[in-house]
Amino acid sequence: MQKLKFFTTRCAIAQLRNWGAMALFSLLSCNVAADYQRLEAIVAVVDDDVVLASELMARLDTVRTSMIENNVQMPPSDVLINQIMERLIIENIQLQEAEKRGVTVDDETLARAVSSFANNNNMSMEEFRQTLAADGTNYRQFREEIRSELIITRLQRAMINRRISISEQDVQALLNSPFYQQMFSDEYRVGHIMRTLADDASDADAQAAVAQAQDLVQELRDGADFAQMAIAKSSASTALEGGDLGWRRAGELPTLFADAVLDMQVDDIVGPIASGATIHIIKLLDQRGAGTERMAQTNVSHILIRPSEIVTNEQAKAQAQAVYERIQAGEDFAELAREFSEDPASALNGGTLGWSTPDQFVPQFAQVMMAAGIGEVSTPFESEFGWHLLLVEDRREQDMSDEARRNMAMDLLFRRRFEEERQEWLKEIRDEAFVELRLNES
Repeated sequence: MQKLKFFTTRCAIAQLRNWGAMALFSLLSCNVAADYQRLEAIVAVVDDDVVLASELMARLDTVRTSMIENNVQMPPSDVLINQIMERLIIENIQLQEAEKRGVTVDDETLARAVSSFANNNNMSMEEFRQTLAADGTNYRQFREEIRSELIITRLQRAMINRRISISEQDVQALLNSPFYQQMFSDEYRVGHIMRTLADDASDADAQAAVAQAQDLVQELRDGADFAQMAIAKSSASTALEGGDLGWRRAGELPTLFADAVLDMQVDDIVGPIASGATIHIIKLLDQRGAGTERMAQTNVSHILIRPSEIVTNEQAKAQAQAVYERIQAGEDFAELAREFSEDPASALNGGTLGWSTPDQFVPQFAQVMMAAGIGEVSTPFESEFGWHLLLVEDRREQDMSDEARRNMAMDLLFRRRFEEERQEWLKEIRDEAFVELRLNES
């Protein structure tokens, strides 16, 4: 059976298994296991919603299976359950916030996202359904997990983007820093453990926490497994991934420890690094060269037709098709973009988006752009923003002109600060939420 490769940005999709009571008793403490015999028991109250035992069981099974497949030592059951519970609580808080703010994902967008999973695994939708079933995953549940992931992503973008401010001084500082040379030559895979202090922690509490972190650093240097320690001790959102931040260039590393990483050798451990109410420990897991990579850029223009309250999706599609037929009949793309495009940032310039890379666009746009030939106008296609026509003007290898370098610096600063602000925002909404744990109720 072909094994599927579907992972989201923040958590693995829950794969529902048929665990018996004996399996649960072997993994959990007696008190907790007693609760789970009632599959729909409430294990946590989160503001106006609840976390059910069945949700916890499904996620527990997913994480347990992943650890076994990746040969990661299982932490004590109470530690693992607490980590999973915390993640479910954070997700629940975000989904409630999204509902309050009207953040939704329609069925059509969801269908495209699910279809992309099938395409990425070189399967038809029917083959994808069959493989999910053979893997023990309920297709409807899979769809709803994807919907939740998309909703959380949209909410985070809406809430966090407004918190990010990048000045010209910030851009120039990055351009003149050693980061800019390093990020084109090497990529770093960093392990991260974060310890969080209570908001009302005293100086003595802070000193004790630093001392505990120092002991933890010594254990790691004496040979303790970093991933296991992250799962058991870290309060960061990457704890269940063993603290692995994935491959990042220097400019994409969190500002707090970016300088330290550049001076580290593989397997070096640095910390504790104290910052406000958090304490950090990092390990350089791996490093690889990227200096030979060249960036493909496309000079692209587009026309965007958006559905609205008075224009249905089908009407927007029909209008895009009509514009496409006028272009095929010989009318000028730029003039039609000025007349019809609903992208105000590019319409006045004839639809031009300038020299761009695929990662600057949503996947649907990037895929069509990379497939089109020079001088070719695409047929109408849909993204989450509406219906597009695009024209590929030209292609080239990486251009390091001042404008291109500045745009890249802006993008790197934004991505770095987005992750920093995301962690802070998650802590804020967690602190503000009402949470009542019921794991040990009889």
